[in-house]
Amino acid sequence: MRRLPLLSTVVAALSGGLALYLLFFQIPGLAGLRSYLLQSAASLAALALIVGIIHLLTVHLDKLIAGEERAVYSGVLVFALLLTFLLAFAFGPNFSYSYGSDATDRIEPANWLFQYVQTPIEISLMALLSISLLYAAGRLLRRRVNTFSVVFLISVVIALLGSSLVATGGFAGLSDAVATVSQWVARVPAVAGARGIILGVALGTIATGLRIIMGSDRPYGG
Repeated sequence: MRRLPLLSTVVAALSGGLALYLLFFQIPGLAGLRSYLLQSAASLAALALIVGIIHLLTVHLDKLIAGEERAVYSGVLVFALLLTFLLAFAFGPNFSYSYGSDATDRIEPANWLFQYVQTPIEISLMALLSISLLYAAGRLLRRRVNTFSVVFLISVVIALLGSSLVATGGFAGLSDAVATVSQWVARVPAVAGARGIILGVALGTIATGLRIIMGSDRPYGG
């Protein structure tokens, strides 16, 4: 058992180094090895996701059995999780049935759950996020007034106006101008910031992967 962390380090270093080498150099006879390693990593990630879902289910079942405070939320989560899995395994994701004479009178249970349960929840969350951003901008101006706080408040107001009824049909000339500015903010500064964050995450991932390959970090023990 003491040698297990060392063996894990060797396997991780060899697998990561080989996949990284095959990414830049093609070796005859080993063309499919990199794809095999990537597929194996994807399979392990899917297995880890299943283990995480099972752990989440057991945690909330324990809360329900113990009768903890606010266990009703755990009950809703367990019910939704089991219902979704039951529909997916019993009928498949593309199953549909007809309830009328018209060809369009069809219901897909999996898509129905996503469209009428998941989507409204996400929309409500985004609405709360918008109000929270506006409130945060106001608190930021009360505590510290500088260029960045003013720009942040203006960006939030423009984004909210651009996605509201005022920007889509309230005032003819004003709505067009606000919608144009809102679209520019969403497409240029927001996309640039998101890409910068993604690049930072990618560089951090590369640095972490190199440290694991070299054996400096050992998240698997040792």
